[in-house]
Amino acid sequence: MSLITITVDRQERIDTVLARQLPEHSRSSLAPLFDVGAVRLGEKPLKPSQRLAPGTKILVDLGALAPRTQEREPAAEALELDIRYEDEWLLVVNKPAGMVVHPAPGHAGGTLVNALLHHYGDSLSTLGDSCRPGIVHRLDRDTTGLLLVARNDLVHRRLAAALARHEIRRCYEALVLGRFDEGSGTIDAPLGRDPQNRQKQAVRADGRAAVTHFAVIESYGQASHLSIELETGRTHQIRVHMAHIGHPVLGDPVYASRRAERARGLPALPGQGQFLHAKRLGLSHPMTAKELDISVEVPERFRLAQAALRGETGT
Repeated sequence: MSLITITVDRQERIDTVLARQLPEHSRSSLAPLFDVGAVRLGEKPLKPSQRLAPGTKILVDLGALAPRTQEREPAAEALELDIRYEDEWLLVVNKPAGMVVHPAPGHAGGTLVNALLHHYGDSLSTLGDSCRPGIVHRLDRDTTGLLLVARNDLVHRRLAAALARHEIRRCYEALVLGRFDEGSGTIDAPLGRDPQNRQKQAVRADGRAAVTHFAVIESYGQASHLSIELETGRTHQIRVHMAHIGHPVLGDPVYASRRAERARGLPALPGQGQFLHAKRLGLSHPMTAKELDISVEVPERFRLAQAALRGETGT
């Protein structure tokens, strides 16, 4: 049936409640439901920003979702994959810098999805957008490291629900501008779309809750190497949060400034894009309950940047 009942579990925006309880849909994909009055409290249509008391039951007519415009299915491409864990239910892939996760305008091919289709064909989940088979969460194009891929829809739902409940541990390493007086800290600042630039995210009082924990691994002259753990997983969360506290990720083309890096006396760093690496994933396997703890070392570009920041020369 397309008409379902949702019980509000937290007093937050209704569109956020729906996106969390319907993990196969993104908040943006659910937005048309509000436009046509398909989310109701009794007979009263709700707005996406409304907040209701926990325990309130609302009706949602998923049949009102407009069918997706016909999109060209992504093609399989014989691209190399660095698989760090694999079983019949899921994969953990080490994504290189420069690889987009799924096809999007301007990136029709050469993506992780194109590679997954070549290596795994139909053995990927089919929830959500047809251009994103298997994709449970994303990494930005120039962020390297570990990414979960679901091989069937049940696993996808369970992984998405575990992410929503903050049960999957995601640890990153980053090189950021400046030094810290403290050895660790927490950034608790809600995020939403930047009203001045819709391609960016920003700290906003009316945004979605976002919490980032960090600890200093090493300090350089005017930069720091951090370990970062996500409590939530918003778009660009680490990049926006670090810029917000005055320590943008080095090399970030959107939230940092090369001019500011030069003004601090930082050397030229190798390559393009932010120095951000998804180093570790920790989770309870969605089918076997086995504890998985998978990690991958930072890439060569990251190590070369560290050497430059230490003032080391040679190879």
